[in-house]
Formats: sequence, structure tokens, C-alpha cells
Amino acid sequence: MCSFVIYINAIMNPYLDIMLRSAAVYLFIILAIRLFGKRELSQLSVIDLVFILLISNSVQNAMVGPSTSLWGGLLAAGSLFLLNYLLRLILYRNNKINTFLQGSPVMLVQHGVVIPENMKSERISIEELEAAAREHGVDSIRHIDLAVVETDGSISILSDNYLKKTIRHRKAHKAITKTN
Repeated sequence: MCSFVIYINAIMNPYLDIMLRSAAVYLFIILAIRLFGKRELSQLSVIDLVFILLISNSVQNAMVGPSTSLWGGLLAAGSLFLLNYLLRLILYRNNKINTFLQGSPVMLVQHGVVIPENMKSERISIEELEAAAREHGVDSIRHIDLAVVETDGSISILSDNYLKKTIRHRKAHKAITKTN
């Protein structure tokens, strides 16, 4: 009943209507992206870019309704900025909501062994994993010590080469500090 009263008031006040419409579209897009997977955001292809442009165009009227005024557009944009700021604040302060909306990192490879069920749940092919490995300077999956899909959809890779370099660097640093 309370939401109905707010909606009736929004119809009476076109600016409140724009703010509520913008909030609804914002929340819908966040939930849709969450449901369809975080990998959609990690690297935009031409298809992804076109998709985002079309989505933004399709929801514009849903946000501002019949208003085509400058104030209506600015109010919609301002509402989105405010909602984004508030959501970031909530995500920072509440780990449960953060995990629900953004997910959590998922391990794909550990000590050179692929974890097939995680690859399947994240819808990542071996070819994509191999490409990510090459981007990190690793020539084979068996040389990957740890590969993780991060919450933003990117793939982080630590290789045994990286670990060996780090150990060598630490040993060299200790040797230098002992001689000084």
C-alpha cells in the first residue's frame, strides 16, 4: 500500500517519477548483469559494446518517461550517480550484499591442475584460459600455480615462473642486505 502511495505521488510529481524510474532501471540492470554473469564485463567485444549501447538506448525512455527536457535528463543522470554512490557505500560496509551482487572469486587452476566444475560454472573454455595464461606470459596451463576468475570477471594468474622470480628476488635482497 505504501509503495502504491509513493507511485501515485510520483505520477503527480514528474521529477519524483523520473527518480523512481531511474532507480528501478538501475537496479534491474545490476541484477540482470549479475544473473547473466560477470564475465560479460571483463573484456568488451564489439558485440558486447553494441549490446550495452542498445540497452542504454532502450531503457532511456523507461527512466525519463515522456520528459525530454534538459532537467529530466539531468535528474535521471543525477539519480543514477546518487544510487551508484549509495550502492558502493552499502557494498563496502556489508559483505553479504557485496558477495550477493558481485559474487566471489572462483579458482580455475591450482598447481597446474584445471578444476573442471569451476570452469563449467563460470562458462570459461580451455581456450579462454590458455589465452589468459599467454597474456600473463605463461606458455602452458601446467605452469600455472593459481588461476582465479575475479569478481570483475577478469582472470588473474600466478605462475610457478612468477613464484620462482619472487623467491629469487627475495634471496637476492637478503644477500644484499647481509653484505651491507
